Amino acid sequence: MPDRPLFLAPMEDVTDPSFRFMCKRFGADVVYSEFISSDGLIRDAAKSLAKLTILASERPVGIQLYGHLIEPMVEAARRAEAARPDLIDINFGCPVKKIANRGAGSGMMRDVPLMVEMTRQIVQAVRVPVTVKTRLGWDEEHKNIEEIAERLQDVGIAALTIHGRTRNQMYKGQADWTLIGRVKNNPRITIPIIGNGDIASPEQAKTAFDRYGVDGVMIGRATYGRPWLFRECRHFLDTGELLPQPSVAERVELAKLHLTKSLEFKGGKVGILEMRRHFSSYFKGLPNFKETRMKLVTQNSPEELFATLDSITEQWGDFDMSNTIPSGITPP
Repeated sequence: MPDRPLFLAPMEDVTDPSFRFMCKRFGADVVYSEFISSDGLIRDAAKSLAKLTILASERPVGIQLYGHLIEPMVEAARRAEAARPDLIDINFGCPVKKIANRGAGSGMMRDVPLMVEMTRQIVQAVRVPVTVKTRLGWDEEHKNIEEIAERLQDVGIAALTIHGRTRNQMYKGQADWTLIGRVKNNPRITIPIIGNGDIASPEQAKTAFDRYGVDGVMIGRATYGRPWLFRECRHFLDTGELLPQPSVAERVELAKLHLTKSLEFKGGKVGILEMRRHFSSYFKGLPNFKETRMKLVTQNSPEELFATLDSITEQWGDFDMSNTIPSGITPP
């Protein structure tokens, strides 16, 4: 593990094996599964079981679990451990209404004693390291992450990832890194603290390390169709230099590789459907791209998609992608 490690955030319907493959290719130091329902896992639901697939090439890799009841979560952790991940991560951060309102995900932040007891029992039930991902608190009036961090550390977690928003914020507004930094600099805290939220550029990643002292930076939504962001961040952290943006031709080849892996892991129908969220992001910034974008998100055969991707190089091969670098980014 290098100094200042970079983590790929666990994201539902995004961080499947094909996307993890792409991010590891570009230097993500740690990747995670999509989050897995404890109820689905202990019922042997096919979708949940499929998410346990781990490849040797993607290690170190974590499996993330969520649920609102202790016994199913403990049993799910045991089953996840059997898939031989490098760590098990507990999701106490998902803000989605159908999850949080049941008391799972970030909903657990409204019952800290239950959160702590669930974590304690999972730590005791498995031999692999257990980590937690959570938020600053439920809402602006209940930002209790400092208390939560100390109590979770006391029951044995190996690391804590903090997303710099409350549950009520969802993904709106800006992430508040000041509280993340306060947790990291708390003299009682000895476990690694990983910061998450609004990291979309190499400069932001460096600022997160330098200003707040975090032990790692986790990147989520900014990686959609942009797995090379990890390479950009690592290069900037190591050298202080910004890499040029991938050319149109390079992006086409990467999108084709990603599609190939998606088809390999998920099969034709699902592999194509799950690639659609990435296609537009691979080519964000290309002018007059609407018609081609529509093809990429509606075509249903691999042959059509590969042909459409090749046509992008033919039509936009000379376009300067350096103009598509995100601008006006405020450091975290």
